[in-house]
Amino acid sequence: MTAAIPRLRRTRAARRRLQRWAGHAQKGAMGATTAQGPPASAVARRDWPRGCGFRMPAEWERHRAVWTAWPCDRELWGDDIEAAQVEFTLLCRAIAGGGSVAGLEPELLEILVADDLAEREAATALAGLKARFHRIPYGDIWLRDTAPIFATGDDGEVAAICFRFNGWGEKFLFGADLALSRAVRQASGVHSFDVPMIFEGGAIEIDGEGTAITTAQCLLNPNRNPAMSREEIESCLSDALAVDKLLWLADGLAGDHTDGHVDTLVRFASPGRVLCMEARDDDDPNRDVLEAIRDDLSSMRDAAGRSLETVALPSPGLIEDSQGEPMPASYVNFYISNTTVVVPTYGSRHDAEAVSVIASCFPGRRTIGRPARAILSGGGAFHCITQQEPAGTRS
Repeated sequence: MTAAIPRLRRTRAARRRLQRWAGHAQKGAMGATTAQGPPASAVARRDWPRGCGFRMPAEWERHRAVWTAWPCDRELWGDDIEAAQVEFTLLCRAIAGGGSVAGLEPELLEILVADDLAEREAATALAGLKARFHRIPYGDIWLRDTAPIFATGDDGEVAAICFRFNGWGEKFLFGADLALSRAVRQASGVHSFDVPMIFEGGAIEIDGEGTAITTAQCLLNPNRNPAMSREEIESCLSDALAVDKLLWLADGLAGDHTDGHVDTLVRFASPGRVLCMEARDDDDPNRDVLEAIRDDLSSMRDAAGRSLETVALPSPGLIEDSQGEPMPASYVNFYISNTTVVVPTYGSRHDAEAVSVIASCFPGRRTIGRPARAILSGGGAFHCITQQEPAGTRS
């Protein structure tokens, strides 16, 4: 890149060309597919994470830490910066405070900070919590997509899987974010794998037993991997994350500039059991999408052959930005920490019911709602700004 990269929030359209592969012919039908391995042109299968005994664990498995980043760029966040910092602080206190639950201790906070001022602000806000601060350049706080995905090996070793990143299909490019995955991997001190595929962590939901859910709107979008067929994408995810069966949904929420990330649509509560939303209000902009998702899930089976049990909770309904446009508000964009499930809330009349339904699915953890409307103004919520690192040994 030779010219300056525009400093724009993820909720504002901005495009800049990156070098990318040409052509993308196959959209494919929705449904479930059993992945078969990496494309023949990729790195030899034995060198991929799965071939080395690694898999992506479910989010409810024990964590050593969570990686996230302090919101500090006033040019990006504008008038929402202070409120976003308050919401970030409440999220971190829910994750790392409150003591142990069922014998599990709160995980360590690994916080990226931009400079001295940001570190002082974050340290003050998070005083009393177990946290470490890292001076690593980052464009914005969406570490679910820009940080590596951490995996565990058969022997308990932890590794970082570094995919390529292109600003959610070349929409929102921050120079530091393009290199952030490797920078976080280096700071973590774990072994790493580089996967030659553009991919974001919010685009997949994993049950830890070989089943994953994604959307065609994102993974088959020609703005990501236009030279890769659906089968090649499935093969890469099979060998990168140990996915045996990939379940395909169609489209994402209105106003979601990630092109339909699944972590705002459907989340596993346990193997074979998923949480999804349903519209309760006449003006819900996602009524049709949410109905289609529930219909699709009802006919799907996981890698173990089980029909998926769906647990419905309300959608937040219409949540608008300052221009009156719908934002991708979702209760299922929660984060599962060692001790607490932290659910984003938006001042909707459905907040309390949504938190209660989610709590019923995680009886071994605290479940609490925390405000996330300011963070949502940047394009996502709690799951979007966190990336868990599982517990295990380090090489």
